[in-house]
Amino acid sequence: MHDDPTDFELVRRSLQDDDHAFGMLVERYEAMVASVTIRMLGAGPDAEDVGQETFIRFYRTLDRFRGDAALGTYLTRIAMNLSLNALKRRKVRATRHADLDPSSTSPEPTASETADAGVAREQSAAQVTRALDQLSPKHKAVVVLRLIEGRSTKETSAVLGVPAGTVMSRLKRAIEALRPALEGDAI
Repeated sequence: MHDDPTDFELVRRSLQDDDHAFGMLVERYEAMVASVTIRMLGAGPDAEDVGQETFIRFYRTLDRFRGDAALGTYLTRIAMNLSLNALKRRKVRATRHADLDPSSTSPEPTASETADAGVAREQSAAQVTRALDQLSPKHKAVVVLRLIEGRSTKETSAVLGVPAGTVMSRLKRAIEALRPALEGDAI
């Protein structure tokens, strides 16, 4: 047996109760899954939970993985779907809490604030995060996959399970929505 087994071989071995093989798959793809969940949900417990749930779901459905898509695409789709569900739950919680606590929104930084380059970068990143959070989940998913993760339209289409034309139209609408929120920052 060779030192670097293929994904297909590791899946086959995992189906035969080889826990080491499944561990190798997790190790191989955990950074990619974490990247997707953090970009969709922000760093924190929600992203960690969704990352773990992604591999739990994958393990439970190993027998359904046919290899039609690359394993990375398959796992990204699971992570993206779980992230979208988490965003929906988060929105419901935020709506409930906003009615109870009107001070729960964080103030926007003022234009007169002066800061060194590091603070300015942090503020820009926070501005981008806030702008992304204003997008609908379906538009945010396209932005994360296409612009942040750098996936092709075809890959994004496969991950989200929508036609390529839908990916392109959602991306166009998302960029239009982001432009005013980012006040001229390059996208």
